Amino acid sequence: MRRALATALIVSLLGGCSWTRGAGARTLPADHDAPVMYVALGDSTVEGIGASRSELNYVSRLYARLREVYRNARVENLGVGGATSVDVLARQLDRAVALAPDLVTLSVGPNDITERVPLTDYTRNIDAIFGRLASQTRAVLVVNLLPDLAVTPRFRGHEAEAVVGRRSIEFNAALARLAKRHGVQVVDLYEPSRREVPARPELMARDGYHPSDLGYARWAELMWDAVRSRIRS
Repeated sequence: MRRALATALIVSLLGGCSWTRGAGARTLPADHDAPVMYVALGDSTVEGIGASRSELNYVSRLYARLREVYRNARVENLGVGGATSVDVLARQLDRAVALAPDLVTLSVGPNDITERVPLTDYTRNIDAIFGRLASQTRAVLVVNLLPDLAVTPRFRGHEAEAVVGRRSIEFNAALARLAKRHGVQVVDLYEPSRREVPARPELMARDGYHPSDLGYARWAELMWDAVRSRIRS
């Protein structure tokens, strides 16, 4: 019951998001010759741990789709395995701002959950990341909700399953709330992960935690839908 109510809260926050002001009104250029700079921030899923080759992680796949529209697009992947929200804030954000990005994606949180970072600290870090990207760049900002860690083979049926499941919901609620505040577009990976991971084990890498090549392909597909909606026609 608690999970159903919390999930309903996330959906409510997403449904109430308005992209009409500030960073939420930003779009990618109508000029398809524009030198669009894409910067990816985050953890091992951004670096691409679990993919058989770097070009098969979600950032590379998303960049490939971006290049189909913008032939002069560039990408800088700043994701680092093991990164928490404070690592993005302290070690990736300055570099991202300096690159003057047109598009920024952020994926961070699972390490905060497994390392027992307090929700208040995570919330403060994400607020600072969103705030600086919104105020100091012109970028379209996209964040994904965290997949449900409880359905991964690493945690399903284990002692920590209930804890990581609850924290996944709590962290996603914070992400959705802060995204609404700062005009950041949200991609829901939580509900698809709950439906698809138990039914399709091939979406997970051998470690039972990171996405496989197929998992990253699905991730990129969901992210691309959000990015494509911000391309000015």
